Amino acid sequence: MRCVSFQFQGASCYGVATDAGVIDASATLRRRFASLQDVIAADSLSLLAELDRPSAAIIGYEDIEFLPVIERPDKIICVGINYRPHREETGREAPKYPVLFSRFASSQVGHGEPLIAPSASHHFDFEGELALIIGTPGRHISREDAYAHIAGYSCFNDGSVRNFQRHSPQFTAGKNFNQSGSFGPWMVTSDEIPDPTILQLETRLNDTVMQSASVADLDFDIPHLISYISTFAQLLPGDVIVTGTPGGVGYVRKPPVYMRDGDVVEVDISGIGVLRNPVKDEVPAA
Repeated sequence: MRCVSFQFQGASCYGVATDAGVIDASATLRRRFASLQDVIAADSLSLLAELDRPSAAIIGYEDIEFLPVIERPDKIICVGINYRPHREETGREAPKYPVLFSRFASSQVGHGEPLIAPSASHHFDFEGELALIIGTPGRHISREDAYAHIAGYSCFNDGSVRNFQRHSPQFTAGKNFNQSGSFGPWMVTSDEIPDPTILQLETRLNDTVMQSASVADLDFDIPHLISYISTFAQLLPGDVIVTGTPGGVGYVRKPPVYMRDGDVVEVDISGIGVLRNPVKDEVPAA
């Protein structure tokens, strides 16, 4: 099942994505659940599945605006340097522990919405990644139990402002420009992806393939990440773990390739879908 968050007629909604459009589950469930995150927290995704039937009313994709799959997660935890080719292209040694940093909810947009190239920099880079969404909360989660805590998977573009990222050993500034990352188009529930290591990830810029890798190539795999992060943090329903980007990022290319106004960037993950975003220049406030 593909679970989606979207805006329709000025209201934030959630539902089920189909080939023809979306089924608005919030129309019937809003009094109980204000958001998809609330549905996940109540372990009630089965209620969305019950709506996915041939007679359901469909809203066309042309009539909605996609929102980030989880609009306001308690935590967005990203993993850096987690594919060997990316680590090697950046000249780093293999880390002993996962390299983690946080993104703010306001730094992300949904599928189809513009990524904003900041006026403060011309080094706006792409990073296609697999994101997982926590369903069952937990601390000190074992590797063996890790997959049972996942509600589903999605695509993520961890748009990075490289010169700001290098201002300090911490990545926070370069990873949190307003509307610099994207998350979507939907969450595919974990029952449809029992083994995420078979997924293939591809990032395209203006139809040119820039990144291509198997999720099996992660240095720290998904069970390790969940186990490690849950050692220090209480993982909550709707929390997002963004697992890392493959080799081929723009700043290591010769010459470097950065996203600019008018570009279109796509993150394509087999079994999930395509997260597509145009790029627009920031318009400074008057």
